[in-house]
Amino acid sequence: MSIRVDGVSKSFGAFKALDNVSLDVPQGTLLALLGPSGSGKTTLLRIIAGLEWPDSGRIEEDGTDITDRHARQREVGFVFQHYALFRHMSVFENVAFGMRVRKAPHAEVKARVDELLHLVRLDNLGARKPAQLSGGQRQRVALARALAIRPRILLLDEPFGALDAKVRVELRQWLRRLHDEIGMTTVFVTHDQEEAFELADDVVVMNEGHVEQRGKPEEVFDKPATPFVMDFLGNVNVYHGRVENGRAFWHGVPIDYPDYPHAQARAARVYLRPHELDIARAPSGGPSEANQGTSLAATVLRQTRTGPITRITCQPQEGGSELHVDLPSAAARQLGLQPGEAVSITPRHVRVFLPDPEYVI
Repeated sequence: MSIRVDGVSKSFGAFKALDNVSLDVPQGTLLALLGPSGSGKTTLLRIIAGLEWPDSGRIEEDGTDITDRHARQREVGFVFQHYALFRHMSVFENVAFGMRVRKAPHAEVKARVDELLHLVRLDNLGARKPAQLSGGQRQRVALARALAIRPRILLLDEPFGALDAKVRVELRQWLRRLHDEIGMTTVFVTHDQEEAFELADDVVVMNEGHVEQRGKPEEVFDKPATPFVMDFLGNVNVYHGRVENGRAFWHGVPIDYPDYPHAQARAARVYLRPHELDIARAPSGGPSEANQGTSLAATVLRQTRTGPITRITCQPQEGGSELHVDLPSAAARQLGLQPGEAVSITPRHVRVFLPDPEYVI
């Protein structure tokens, strides 16, 4: 089943949670709603589910307007962040709950629950209570319960937010395999970009109640459409610069920028991701002639290792804010930089945004 959100707005008192949001979710797509807290992603998910009502706009399933239908009238399965399992019920009865409410025959309930417990790798645990399960197992019970009513759309609200990092990774991989097996149209909410990029076919980045960008994970990361998307997707160095005559300038370093060919200088913001910067020890006489004008002279302040990545924090010699460079830890060890050493930093890729209108390279 496909989903269409058409011009949906929603306010809670003076707070506008959604502002004229539109998007399409083709049949069989696994789509992530990605954004910070308060961006409107959970409100949008609950409106699609029929748990909230829009102030304006429409929700369609396969071209049929379902905006006024109650949640129980929609063919939707919903998985909550904190499981929302019935503590007094067994795993089996939690999964069977939706079918029992719909007066399904006993034999059909047993066959369906057994099938789902096998699907979510919880065979032989049907008699246990939720308190006797791990967090990852409880989340799989919640997913099996959502699937029991044979929904045509699966909606998940921060499904792994309450789990530790290792379990989150395992369940992400498992959910992706499950989606590929059953092919159900799925929308999930997350604030974790790694989770969105690993799981989703398409990513919708939301901010302050509207859609900032939609695209394939690699497209959203490599070609951010707005400063917000650029800043939100991971660590980034941000600097004030200028553009003129087809070039942008960052600490005096020129960068080709053909989108602004005008002679009049204009303020711009320059974004550099730490892993897209090269760093080298500066020769004793200063930057080499080959790099003169294309690299930034800086001084090493400190190094911080986080597993396979080492972050080198530097201070540009011209002053201003610190600059972060990320290297594989093995490369950082081989380079052997020490605090106080002079270095030369060269960007491999730079993105430049103008305040109005916005351009990107």
